[in-house]
Amino acid sequence: MAINKPSYLNFDHEHYAWKPEIDYRLHPLEYRVGKGEQGVLICEPYKSEIGQHWRFKTPEIAMDSSAKIFLLFEDYLAANDFVGADMARKYLQMGYTRARRYANYQGGKKYNADDNYTQLQRGTGDPEKAAAARIFYDKWKAAEANPLYAQLKKQWKHERG
Repeated sequence: MAINKPSYLNFDHEHYAWKPEIDYRLHPLEYRVGKGEQGVLICEPYKSEIGQHWRFKTPEIAMDSSAKIFLLFEDYLAANDFVGADMARKYLQMGYTRARRYANYQGGKKYNADDNYTQLQRGTGDPEKAAAARIFYDKWKAAEANPLYAQLKKQWKHERG
């Protein structure tokens, strides 16, 4: 049986589509939608604008955080800034996935780096994070269901990838 190791161990930075030296507001055509949350921790200036609001420690904090990020999502759409809207959507998705990680695994750690990255026992995490995850999930799905966003995303992926 193959050991399921984290994907970041052999990450290929050179061929990654998103680059930290690019200002994606000035050069939006360099942006790629990608899969899931790809590029979310790299693409400036959006990383700095949105990331400062991204928190999920408690359901209350997650409610405030997701609401602020969703407002940014709507503001980016209103400004016809698809890249910003997509980045905000990615932060909402990441709020869900990271909170779920902490709900599933104690301390949010899925792999034991000291034991050849064996997967740790699931179900040992923080139940409060499950509630935080649900809050982010609802906002993430609301963003994806926005008709303007859905149209812009489909068009962007067709034209640019």
